[in-house]
Amino acid sequence: MKQIAIILTLLITACQKDETISGQTGTDGTWLLQRLEGNPVGAEITLEFPEKGRVIGKAPCNHYFADQIAPLPWINIETIGATRRACPQLELESQYFQALTQATSVEVKGDILIMESEGGVVLEYKRLPAS
Repeated sequence: MKQIAIILTLLITACQKDETISGQTGTDGTWLLQRLEGNPVGAEITLEFPEKGRVIGKAPCNHYFADQIAPLPWINIETIGATRRACPQLELESQYFQALTQATSVEVKGDILIMESEGGVVLEYKRLPAS
C-alpha cells in the first residue's frame, strides 16, 4: 500500500504545471545579462532554466548551477555551485552571484527578463536568439 501511495504522489507531482520561471520562459532559452544594478555589464554572463527547479549559466570565470523552485512572480536562488577558475573578472562574478541570491522577484516582458530584490538590486537579461 505504501508503494502505491509513493507512486501516486510521484505521478501527481510530475503532472503538475511548472509555476516557476522555467515554466514561463521554457527550458531551451538562454538569457544574456545586460545590466547589473543599473550598470552595463562588460562580460558575457548567461542564465538558463534547463528544467523545472534548475538554474545554470556561465559567469565571467565559471559555469554555475543552482536550484530554484519558488512560484512566479518570486524567485529564490539560495545556494550557487560553480566551477573554480580564477580570472581577472572574479570580483564581477562574485557581485553577480550575490545579486542572484538577493533576487526575490522575477518578471518577463517579451525578450527581457528582470530580477529584483527587496533592496533594489536589479538584474536585466535579454533572451538570445535560438541557434
